[in-house]
Amino acid sequence: MPSHFGLIGYPLGHSFSKQYFENKFKISNSLDTYKLFEVASANMLIEVVSKNNLKGINVTIPHKQKVIPFLDSLDKSAQLVGAVNVIKNEGGLLTGFNSDYPAFKATIKSWLDNSNVKALVLGTGGASKAVIAALNDLKISSQQVSRTGSSNVITYKELAENPNWVKQHVLIINTTPVGTAPHTNEAPEIPYNLLSASHYLYDLVYNPKETLFLKKGKAQGAKGKNGLEMLHLQAELAWDIWNT
Repeated sequence: MPSHFGLIGYPLGHSFSKQYFENKFKISNSLDTYKLFEVASANMLIEVVSKNNLKGINVTIPHKQKVIPFLDSLDKSAQLVGAVNVIKNEGGLLTGFNSDYPAFKATIKSWLDNSNVKALVLGTGGASKAVIAALNDLKISSQQVSRTGSSNVITYKELAENPNWVKQHVLIINTTPVGTAPHTNEAPEIPYNLLSASHYLYDLVYNPKETLFLKKGKAQGAKGKNGLEMLHLQAELAWDIWNT
């Protein structure tokens, strides 16, 4: 009997997950299926899972936090992060996991030449929570940046007005969808003129391969990395979760 999997999010557009898992099924001559479920509200989760008999589901923007109330339990990874990107269905009981967290942790650890740095995390969504959890594990202090500030979040305006933020935080991670195709002419509003060869720019966006964020950093001599390796790793971790 084939198993069925899928991705829930809104909007979805081009899906890496669908292509990735369908290729996986093809290589192994599996009859398993993977479908996209573009739903505007996370409260559609239960209906989507039951109607399509899904064994596992990936979760993407903007539902990584919003699906939590509809789950029966959370794995330690999801509890730590406070966001879910993988759901496993076992006999109708839904458990939430976070594979973004270990995937980002592994890729940043192998890429970063110097772990004695401070980080700016652009964005406050579910992906940012996974990134911060990984940075905490690696003893890298971080500061979140968003359009709207709060007690522990500074704004892009504050970032631009105080050069020391960028000078002292040489690791800058974009966890927002800004710059994703087809909006390739957009980039997070940071003071790129303050970047130098000592900076590391990590963009969770993987389409296009080199975002405007990375291009602007490269022009200042900064090192850059996109989210493709992380994406591959989190997908493999999701597969392991569904099949163990």
